[in-house]
Amino acid sequence: MNRRKAVNNLAIAAAGLIILPQWMISCGLSDSKTHSSSFLLSEQKTLSSIADTIIPPGKSIGALSVEVDKYLQKLIDDCLEKEVKDNVKIQLNAIETNAEKQHGKSFANCTQKQREDLLLKFAASENKQEKDFFNLMKTETIRGFNTSQKVMKEYLGYQVAPGHYYGCVNIKS
Repeated sequence: MNRRKAVNNLAIAAAGLIILPQWMISCGLSDSKTHSSSFLLSEQKTLSSIADTIIPPGKSIGALSVEVDKYLQKLIDDCLEKEVKDNVKIQLNAIETNAEKQHGKSFANCTQKQREDLLLKFAASENKQEKDFFNLMKTETIRGFNTSQKVMKEYLGYQVAPGHYYGCVNIKS
């Protein structure tokens, strides 16, 4: 075996491991907490208010404390078709418009009851796009909340590998 070649390969591998995280970040492959959203700031605020309305904090944690709003933004931006994204943005603006008309303030500044009433109108709407929007927000808010690390570990008792493995057990044959 050629020692020089082995040392050279080892140095290349070590350099690659050192450079890899920076390369992943620069290419956008890193799972960082920052997400450049396609939503305007006002739309992000409305989306956060919708998640907070569906799962309010109450006596325990709520949707915003486990960052369901960020989950929804990333999900809508990265995983849904363009038609669905466009419908979400249209319906977010429609909710804001309805809140301004009915209560004279933005959706985020409405009371919990007022926000619930506005969302329930979308749920009971004859308009398919409004109904689809409400169903998407409701199901994905619940999914994002139930699959968050804090809820899974602290409230649902999730364990990665439940039970114990005893490898050295005598077996009668």
